[in-house]
Order: sequence, then structure tokens, then C-alpha cells
Amino acid sequence: MKSIPVLAPLSVLAALPALASCNNSGTERDFERMVNQAHYEYYEEAPFFEDRRVMREPPPGTVPRERVLGPPELRTGMVDGKYVEAIPVPLSKPMLEVGRKRFEVFCAPCHGVGGDGVSVVAHNMELRKPPSLVAAPVLDFPVGRIYQAIAQGYGLMPTYSQELGVEDRWSVVAYVRALQLQANGVAVDTLPEPVRARMQKELR
Repeated sequence: MKSIPVLAPLSVLAALPALASCNNSGTERDFERMVNQAHYEYYEEAPFFEDRRVMREPPPGTVPRERVLGPPELRTGMVDGKYVEAIPVPLSKPMLEVGRKRFEVFCAPCHGVGGDGVSVVAHNMELRKPPSLVAAPVLDFPVGRIYQAIAQGYGLMPTYSQELGVEDRWSVVAYVRALQLQANGVAVDTLPEPVRARMQKELR
């Protein structure tokens, strides 16, 4: 009686990947089953829903992941249909530094490093020049209007809502205000008392 040879365990393991790749689809690996499965297209009817619509409404209370939650003055720069007059986030030196960096990347190419509308890009724009941000009428804009221009675009300027988040937008607004003060000066009596006292002491 002849003995039946027994395959070595390692030989069996080596053959498993080749066996696993065999399927009835004719492809090496059946990755197309999910793509080719039965499914509904947009706007088709779905009989198992009461309203027969395949496109479902999000559950109540659902918000986009990227939506910023908070008071309207922070998110939109407006309250009751009016632009806010004061920046609704605490001002700090690090915040202004962030605003400077973002301004120099996204704003300065057109509006100039000093915000005065002097730049190579502005020089070559024939249809309409970018306005100065440190002179009228922008000088008189409330901060909410500047924020809205960044978030939604203004004239030929596109929106920067994808490039700049809410905090970065307010940082840029704060830096624009700093450029305006630098270009036009500030009345002494509007300075905070400690700053005014220090200035008067150093001027003596």
C-alpha cells in the first residue's frame, strides 16, 4: 500500500495567497463588488421611505463639522444687521503677530505691506486698483465690515473663508487697525491712562 505524501505546513501557507486571489469575478481581487452593487441615484424614489425621497434630510440639530459655533458678532462680524464696532476677541501681541503673518501672505500682494495699496500686483491691475486700507473710506469702516470683506469677498476681491478661519480673520482685522493707527496716528486723549502717562513721561 502506497503512502500519501503530506504537504509540509510551510508549503500550505505559501499557497494561501494564491488561493485567496481566486474568485468568480474574473479579477485578481474582487474590489468592485461595492462599486457595482445595487444603489439609488440622486433624486430617485425610494419606496421604503414614507416621502419616497432617496435624498434624506440631516437629523434635527445636525451642523457641519467645520461650522464655527458662537455669538454672531464673532462668526459674522454683525449683530442685528449692523456691523460690530469693536473686535469681539481679546487683543494681544501674539494675536497681532498672527495677523501680520496672515496679512503679508494673503493681503499684502494686492494691498501692499503697509496696507496703502502700493504693490506690484496693484500696479499691474488695470480694471480696478486695490484700495488703500489706511485711508478713507476703509479707514472709516467698522471692524465688522472689514471682517465681512475677508469672509465673503468684496468687489474683485475673492473670499478668504477657506484660507483663514474665524480667529485668523479677526487677527488680520486687528493688524489692519494697527496699520491704520501707524499711518494716521492716534489722539493722545484716546489712549489708555497707563499708556498716556508713560508717553507723557518719555516726552518730557
